[in-house]
Amino acid sequence: MTNWRKFSGEILVLPILDEIKLKMIEEQGNKIKVCIGTDSQVKGELTEFATAIVFIREGKGGFIFHKSYQTKRKMSIKERMLEEVSDSIKVAYEICPVLDEYKIELEVHADINTDPQFRSNLALKEAMGFILGMGYTFKAKPDAFASTYCANKVVK
Repeated sequence: MTNWRKFSGEILVLPILDEIKLKMIEEQGNKIKVCIGTDSQVKGELTEFATAIVFIREGKGGFIFHKSYQTKRKMSIKERMLEEVSDSIKVAYEICPVLDEYKIELEVHADINTDPQFRSNLALKEAMGFILGMGYTFKAKPDAFASTYCANKVVK
């Protein structure tokens, strides 16, 4: 895994938990919701995964932290979709103590289509069970903007 970055590409100096704590202190008075999503792209022998933590300020825009990594491991579409979900859940689990401390709502977004005509739909039931089983709010396409749009923008 690489370092966490701001959307601008600037590398975060502190560990992600500390960065989030500082941001929450800075954002006091704003109603914040956090959405986490991961996207991936296959490019020849490489698959790149990018995870985005999206902070939405109610009525005042938002900001994103993200990180990415590459693997040469071959995987089916279902394996890749579940790897994306697993990456998002790992991040959610890691940052939950801070979000709980500040009573911030959390959603985990899966880049999986709810329409059975799309290949990613093969992983929908498992992804939903995984996310809900961990106690998180689940969103899939077309409502999964953290993965579908935000993480997608940072996959190189």
